[in-house]
Amino acid sequence: MKTIIQIVLWIACIGFGYLIYNSVNGPIEFKKVKQERFAKVVAKLKDIRNSQEAYKTVTGKYANDFKSLISFVENGKYTITQQRDSSYMEMDKTYGIELLREVKLIDTLGFVSVKDSLFGDDDRYKSLMNVPGAQGGEKFEMKSAIIDKGGYKAPVFEAKVKKDVVLYDQPKDLLERENAQISVEEINGDMIKVGSLEQVSTSGNWPPIYDKKEDQ
Repeated sequence: MKTIIQIVLWIACIGFGYLIYNSVNGPIEFKKVKQERFAKVVAKLKDIRNSQEAYKTVTGKYANDFKSLISFVENGKYTITQQRDSSYMEMDKTYGIELLREVKLIDTLGFVSVKDSLFGDDDRYKSLMNVPGAQGGEKFEMKSAIIDKGGYKAPVFEAKVKKDVVLYDQPKDLLERENAQISVEEINGDMIKVGSLEQVSTSGNWPPIYDKKEDQ
């Protein structure tokens, strides 16, 4: 009987030890996994933003779907221009004399491929819609719109993904805590996103640490 009690106590000690270890080590491992996965998602959102900004430069608006955006990156071209000052003499009918007129001329110098400019030889633009590491092949949500800002019609876009999709295999309690984050050092809320459908902005909601990681 004494031996059985000792065995039960040892099992209980091992169980409690594991729970204590997991309570301490779990959040540490969660943070490591989170930052690695979030960094990949942020990098993809930056590619989407760069592509959308190129699309707007050429077309005056943002793409509303990934098919249009990827096709543009594949086939689109920037127009390279040069502005120069010029002048000429023109007869003024009112005064009956020639007056000097100054004008600005814009010359087209050539064209540059959007794909080469943004991605070089890398074809990662073909998978802009795919969330990195997503278990079920989930895609980013992306929309564009035209909003009124003080009488000015401004094009906007937003691309986003839920944190649950990126951290699908992590402990539920830690994921719930992550979705409720409010900190200048974290990605707040339950979404990772870039752009906005309410404000004229192409900023992301991630902290500077993810920009620094990309620069290193």
